[in-house]
Amino acid sequence: MNAEQRQAAACCAALLDSTFFKAFSEPARNAAFREVVLLGRADIGTIAEKLPQDRSVISRHLRVLTEAGVLRASRDGRRTLYEVNTKVIELRLLEMLEITRHLQDATLPPSERKEAP
Repeated sequence: MNAEQRQAAACCAALLDSTFFKAFSEPARNAAFREVVLLGRADIGTIAEKLPQDRSVISRHLRVLTEAGVLRASRDGRRTLYEVNTKVIELRLLEMLEITRHLQDATLPPSERKEAP
């Protein structure tokens, strides 16, 4: 592996170890995220009533998703409202695409590389 390949692989590995992927590594967390997508902006009570897990479990999942940046939490009096943070998701996906292209450039022979759209 040459220096360019090592650098591309290191970037890819760092991305795959990100909190973004960890946020989506748990099926119950994915279900909580899906409910927020479907509900729009909602508090934990509204989200939890749609899911089989205990409210405290849903709360922990929402916290992980918020810390990863894929959800945004805001206060409304005593309630915390959660909503999808589309800007962060879009930026992370674009970053993944860019790193994938660099990895492709570093590892594939020129004849097998795809041109960027």
